[in-house]
Amino acid sequence: MKFIVNGRRPLEGSVDVSGAKNAVLPVMAAAMLTSDEVVLEDAPDLLDVTTMCRVLEAMGGRTVRSGHTLRIRVPAVEDIEAPYDLITKMRASIVIMGPVLRRAGRVRIPPPGGCAIGSRPINWHLKGLEALGARISLDHGYLDARAERLRGARIYLDFPSVGATENIMMAAVCAEGTTVLENAAQEPEIVDLANFLNEMGGKIRGAGTNVVHIEGVRSLHGATHSIIPDRVEAGSFILMAAACGGDVLVRNVIPAHLHPLLAKLEEMGTPFCEKDDGIRVRGNGLFRAVDVKTQVHPGFPTDLQAQMLALLTRARGTSVITETVFENRFMHVDELRRMGADISVAGRCATVRGRESLSAAQVTASDLRAGAALILAALTAEGPSEIRNIYHIDRGYEGIELKLRGLGADIRRESRTETIASGLTERGKNLCLLPR
Repeated sequence: MKFIVNGRRPLEGSVDVSGAKNAVLPVMAAAMLTSDEVVLEDAPDLLDVTTMCRVLEAMGGRTVRSGHTLRIRVPAVEDIEAPYDLITKMRASIVIMGPVLRRAGRVRIPPPGGCAIGSRPINWHLKGLEALGARISLDHGYLDARAERLRGARIYLDFPSVGATENIMMAAVCAEGTTVLENAAQEPEIVDLANFLNEMGGKIRGAGTNVVHIEGVRSLHGATHSIIPDRVEAGSFILMAAACGGDVLVRNVIPAHLHPLLAKLEEMGTPFCEKDDGIRVRGNGLFRAVDVKTQVHPGFPTDLQAQMLALLTRARGTSVITETVFENRFMHVDELRRMGADISVAGRCATVRGRESLSAAQVTASDLRAGAALILAALTAEGPSEIRNIYHIDRGYEGIELKLRGLGADIRRESRTETIASGLTERGKNLCLLPR
């Protein structure tokens, strides 16, 4: 599958942001902590969500989707070994460790996969679970964690890892005693998970700060929970609107989740305003260069770095982007250069010299956010661009081409079958022109 994008069209209208990918996946994992049914509303229809459903089903769960409502019930954990072919597709699948360990007393999981954007050590996950009483070993390529009982502990994370914070919260919510998690991640998705666990009967306070207190309870029950809006999807559409010009209202947004991005837009001179139902961007395609440094929340999110870099390829002046979270997250740079971008990379810094326009090209998405960056670049380029490996994009953006077409963009999804058929048709036309 690939996207064909014809650029240089202003975006106009409104677009609704879906539920957050990075929030729904740990919440789905947390559903394994109870035998009752869990109902998740505003659950996005994403490839990663489908993969997580398959993980839950392989381990004994039942999942039913109706629109954006997802029902999950795990009567019992029937298999403590997570399926290799699914776990290795998705980094976020590591968060099943805590819930399954708590529910079944043992879990076997292969090291998870996901986007190749740099090393993301799982040692912080393991350190936290071991502090709660788990015994973890590596057995034939699988992490094997066992615990007859989990007990509260004081845990300090050397790095505020989102996944480790989530795993520890889920393992500790029903542990004996109280757990104090220091240097915890503070992302909005952490708050959403804590709210869900509390709705199930948990006792968690401090989520969203760097110290989280978890008072263990005996058991959890079912709950109905609405997933927060996806701040990265919202930011992606905001940056696309700024790049293309026009007038776009991005709806279903929590502005507080986007303050680092909005501060940069203001610095760039891009007009925007916060509305009751979202953020309105009135881009004119003209903006100043800015320097950006990615950081853990509440800093500028690494998941918007690629999209911001793509935007700055057309800024007035020179920008410097410093990536502090992942060491290999400039894989999109070579593809943007194919479109005429003037970018140089040295270590964790990319220097972007803005130019008036980009040219269309055939490019390949190396990861999820790189794919969104290439769409942004293609929307501003002259001529038709072809973006390949779009399965990466489908992992985190629900129907992105449909949403962009609703704003007036010329973008379509094309399968390999359609490409071959189109080629044969053209070949047939050419054959008809041959003299007999």
